[in-house]
Amino acid sequence: MTDIVFHFNVPDRLAYASRLAHQAFRREVKLTITASEGELAELDDRLWSLAPSDFVAHCRAPQAHAALLAASRIILCADPRLGLPEGVLLNLGAQLPTGFEQFQRVVEVVSLEEGDRVQARLRWKQYADAGHAISRHDAAAGMGRR
Repeated sequence: MTDIVFHFNVPDRLAYASRLAHQAFRREVKLTITASEGELAELDDRLWSLAPSDFVAHCRAPQAHAALLAASRIILCADPRLGLPEGVLLNLGAQLPTGFEQFQRVVEVVSLEEGDRVQARLRWKQYADAGHAISRHDAAAGMGRR
């Protein structure tokens, strides 16, 4: 069964996602990031703007060529079913991600905004009702670590 982790108290969700993508890339973890098309475009720009030493190779689905998608460990896509099954799914969306069950782990990123927190509580309940074990990580507690 898919492990679910909620990362709460995130001041900047896209910066946080960039950091997690960087960590996944360094550790050679398969990572799919799902969000709205607008957020994905902004995250894509951020990842391409990192310093050369922090470079995170990634691609966008379905825009990328099939060979590039097959070779990539980090994929940005609005539909998680186009991502990397059996890896980690990073959800920046407001809804329960479609097809999340194909991933080993789902990381839900929740900002400080009340609307985002309300949506996260609904997703938490949906995961719990489906029998998934859920853990939480307070991002504010780890902000001093790098």
